[in-house]
Amino acid sequence: MNTRAAEIPNLTLLYKVTRLIGPLPTSKPPMTLLGPSQLPSPSKALNDRVCLYRGDITRLAVDAIVNAANNSLLGGGGVDGAIHRSAGPRLLAECRTLGGCPTGSAKITGAYNLPCRKVIHAVGPIYDDYNSEKCETELTGCYTKSLELAVANDCRTVAFSALSTGIYGYPSKAAAPAALSAIRKFLEGKDGEKLDKVVIVTFEKKDVDAYDEALPLFFPPLPEGGDASKSVKTTETEAKLEAEAKAVAKELPSPPKVDPADAEHVEKKQKQSED
Repeated sequence: MNTRAAEIPNLTLLYKVTRLIGPLPTSKPPMTLLGPSQLPSPSKALNDRVCLYRGDITRLAVDAIVNAANNSLLGGGGVDGAIHRSAGPRLLAECRTLGGCPTGSAKITGAYNLPCRKVIHAVGPIYDDYNSEKCETELTGCYTKSLELAVANDCRTVAFSALSTGIYGYPSKAAAPAALSAIRKFLEGKDGEKLDKVVIVTFEKKDVDAYDEALPLFFPPLPEGGDASKSVKTTETEAKLEAEAKAVAKELPSPPKVDPADAEHVEKKQKQSED
């Protein structure tokens, strides 16, 4: 079953239902090339547009999903393979016309049989511990270029897989802060308001843990009284937000039990057992 953009919980709601816990006032974000170096001020405008989803990215009915592609753009294993299988052969045919893609950049195609409208193919770096700064530059380049392509193609909702944290070996606890620094910088820029939702899609526990830890340091929750820029928040608005948060919490999808890349294999096994 596909998940619509409106059904994906944003950070405001996840904080409200304590799915995410805010940082200590003395906390600082991990050092990244794009910053910030200090805990940023809470922003409801940003928290309303950044979302966290644990599940199969091929099931998201958003404007664009970001594929963790390789330089050839011709498909591979893991999420890359799952996206190509779900999209069908026409995606591969279009990708063959693109001439590949350099590391640190991205290209956009149609989505074909997928429930999304576009697929953005981002080529993350193979992690090198001795050249970590170059790796971070390339990784943040993937996120920035993907967001630029989304805006240029009138995509208002975009979902990212965890780029480079699979077989490319980028440590999740370093990749998550780098990704969030790029996302925050873009959302604060001149084109940021052209995006309604940026969704972080996690699957493996290492990515789940990394984003649960890093998100509050880059997108901290508002204080209990509401938006830091407002001194008073009406009871009516608070009650409406709380009711919405509880409703969304009940509808949050259960964590997936198999890798999206293995879905086809599992379905075959189930059919064989039924026979």
